[in-house]
Amino acid sequence: MMFGGLVAVIFLIGFLISQRGGGEEDLVAAPDCPPEDGSAERQIAFSAGPELCIDPEKDYTAVITTDVGDVEVDLLQADAPLTVNNFVFLARYHFYDAVPFHRVIPGFVVQGGDAENQDGTGGPGYQFQDELPTEGAYQIGSVAMANSGADTNGSQFFIVSGEDGAALPPNYSLFGTVTAGMDVVEAIEADGARSGSPDVTHTIVTVTIFEK
Repeated sequence: MMFGGLVAVIFLIGFLISQRGGGEEDLVAAPDCPPEDGSAERQIAFSAGPELCIDPEKDYTAVITTDVGDVEVDLLQADAPLTVNNFVFLARYHFYDAVPFHRVIPGFVVQGGDAENQDGTGGPGYQFQDELPTEGAYQIGSVAMANSGADTNGSQFFIVSGEDGAALPPNYSLFGTVTAGMDVVEAIEADGARSGSPDVTHTIVTVTIFEK
């Protein structure tokens, strides 16, 4: 369903997030790359972004386990290495565990990734630069970063769930494509609202990274 300019305005306003991270007492020194086996203790605040943690010679897949099922995402490290590296880093530190999809607009997107405040105003404590796609690159199932302007990426991301989302301008770093589980995205979307505040809030249980 197309909602036109009204939804576009709501959605773009919703992307004006504050990626400020936690208070000073919550910040920690930038950690080493987390273990690949997922054994790291959970962290949701960092004083700096990650070093390179992914292997450029390997392919990465993320399984986003939600309260209504799994979404499998092919991570596009060749096109967006900084963004994929950041997502893998945060996932392996369990940053996304129990984090809600706080903004869900039917026909547009489902958005989550704010572990700090869980309402779209938080981030991991750092920002990093854009890796923008070409015009027309978004499609239903695309996974991209939410931001508050140029080079303000942090932790929040969205999954394009409808044609309005696919029509977004190329201002958001595209780093993944859903390869399985769009029915799960649709189930989350079904509980959304035009305002962006979902009628039922769904959550990310955990994000698991696979490499080969």
